[in-house]
Amino acid sequence: MKKLFLIALTLCCAASMAFVACKKAADTVAIGAVFPLSGQVAFYGNESKDGIQLAIDEINEAGGLLGKKLTLIAEDDEGNAEKSVNAFTKLTTRDKVSYVLGSSTSGATQAMTALAQQGKVILISPSATNTAVTRVGDYIFRTCFIDPFQGVVGADFAFDTLGARRAAVLYDAGADYNTGLAESFREHFRAIGGQVVADEAYQSGDVDFNAQVTRIKAGDPDVVYLPNYYNDVTLQAKQLRAQGIVCALVGGDGWDGLIDNAGDEVLNGFWSAGFAADTTDPRGQAFVNAFTAKYNKPASQFSALGYDTMMLVADGIKAAGTFDTSVVKGAMANLNGPYVTGHIRFDENRDPIKGAAILEIVNRDGKLANAYKTTVNPK
Repeated sequence: MKKLFLIALTLCCAASMAFVACKKAADTVAIGAVFPLSGQVAFYGNESKDGIQLAIDEINEAGGLLGKKLTLIAEDDEGNAEKSVNAFTKLTTRDKVSYVLGSSTSGATQAMTALAQQGKVILISPSATNTAVTRVGDYIFRTCFIDPFQGVVGADFAFDTLGARRAAVLYDAGADYNTGLAESFREHFRAIGGQVVADEAYQSGDVDFNAQVTRIKAGDPDVVYLPNYYNDVTLQAKQLRAQGIVCALVGGDGWDGLIDNAGDEVLNGFWSAGFAADTTDPRGQAFVNAFTAKYNKPASQFSALGYDTMMLVADGIKAAGTFDTSVVKGAMANLNGPYVTGHIRFDENRDPIKGAAILEIVNRDGKLANAYKTTVNPK
């Protein structure tokens, strides 16, 4: 009898634990994330992930979303397209997520878009700027501005603010992000009356740019446009300055993280960003304060874009009144309101219509810093 009682008690306990576990699972919705958490562009992915986690924490502290708490399941794609597909497949099949945030770079994001559209999974990238990313279908969104806008912003800033009339371009010919910015800069700079005096390419992984720099120097430019990632720009700036090229350097949001890896050679450098940490906007200031308090580090544009990415998804779900992605996608497309990185509304391709901040790299008390210069809005 005692043995039967113990068996019954054990079964009751197991059933009770299973009930609690099921109830907990039913009260929780998992959000998937695919980012480069290691590798050359890990800064982008980890910053975005931290911004997303801050948003989730705030949502949960405020009572959750439609009565449910959110959890984040993040996977590392190392900035690699094949690994982003593997991560996406794991999240959507094993973890059963219906929302995936990421990736950081355009190539890794594009590797997932067809799968997301086919599976009716909402995929939204904080920072994939290539135009083609959202063209796959109506389940694909982004939080950042697109490459052509960044290139136009760079050209307008160089021509109007810096007074440049002769530009050189040095870009990675093997990366969609870099080539997209370079193309739009060249076309717009010429269209507004500027001259491209040197147009130099290199291949991913190159570390010696002296041959290209020599040809750039021969063109005697007023500005050098470097639409590349910060790890390459660090080397390029050193080699440009070493050959006596002292003109302004201009780039895109791939420069985020540059000041942590470069020296004074990047002074007189300007870049287009999705967010300025020294913003005077109350919403932006509140985010910066919360992020710094949680992580004990400065907020970057990637952390701000990650935060807004999660908030856009949350606002879409709230507006739809359901987690059903077939309904939420329409609600998200109609969002129009203030966010940390500015006022956001989506165009017909689910690309946000928003301005770009121009940041200047300055020496502040002996340390490099990004200082807000101006904002360029869509025309």
